Amino acid sequence: MKRKKRYKHAVINKKKYYFYKIVWLDPCGDSGHAEASEVKDLKPATMISQAYIFDKDRKYVWTFASYDSESAVFSDRNCFPRSIIKKMEKVKL
Repeated sequence: MKRKKRYKHAVINKKKYYFYKIVWLDPCGDSGHAEASEVKDLKPATMISQAYIFDKDRKYVWTFASYDSESAVFSDRNCFPRSIIKKMEKVKL
């Protein structure tokens, strides 16, 4: 018999929120002077965030990392545009 995969999650007000590792691109900038040959050397940083997914749609992913254990209050929140997300994977237990 095949064992069902189990993923890290939190239950808040009877709703499950799954924990994800999110790999995304963060735009980088420089306000100094640069030669034309140096302009394309600037690249976005590849960032990793770990958080619970609050909700997602075609354009955005909303996350939180902290929550109140006794009520539906969320902290450490972010809204990621889907266009900057390279990969999302559920974290297994």
